[in-house]
Formats: sequence, structure tokens, C-alpha cells
Amino acid sequence: MTVGRRVRRRFYIETGLTVASFVLLVATLINQEWIEVVFGVDPDHGDGSLEWLVAAAVAIIAIIGATSARSEWRRSHVAADSL
Repeated sequence: MTVGRRVRRRFYIETGLTVASFVLLVATLINQEWIEVVFGVDPDHGDGSLEWLVAAAVAIIAIIGATSARSEWRRSHVAADSL
């Protein structure tokens, strides 16, 4: 009898945040002025420092989110094996 994994909603939230963070990181690598383009404001006067700060923050969020999602996935695997 095969028992499927049942992951909590938390796994999907963590995975979604990780993907969103990764997309923002890639956007910064492609265009360092994406905040100016998206929001129409220039808080760092075009030098890209705000975008790199955001990129560093979202990279940290992506790492934390991926680690948490992995932990949640493994928890569901252990729970499925114990059935």
C-alpha cells in the first residue's frame, strides 16, 4: 500500500517565497535599476545600491525559505514512512 506525502500549507508558502526571492535576485542580476523601472522612483539616484541591498536580503530569504521547505518536506516524508 502506497501512502502519498501530505505536506502542510507551510511548505507551499515557503516554496513560493523562495521562488519569488529567486526571481527578484535574477531581476537584479539582469537589470540593476528594476526598482526605478517598476515603481517609477529613484531612491538611490541610479547607482543600483538599493537593488543590491534588496537582492542580498531576498537571497537570504531564499536560503532560509529553501531550508525551511526542505525541512518541511523531510518531515512529511518521515510522517509518511511511519504510517
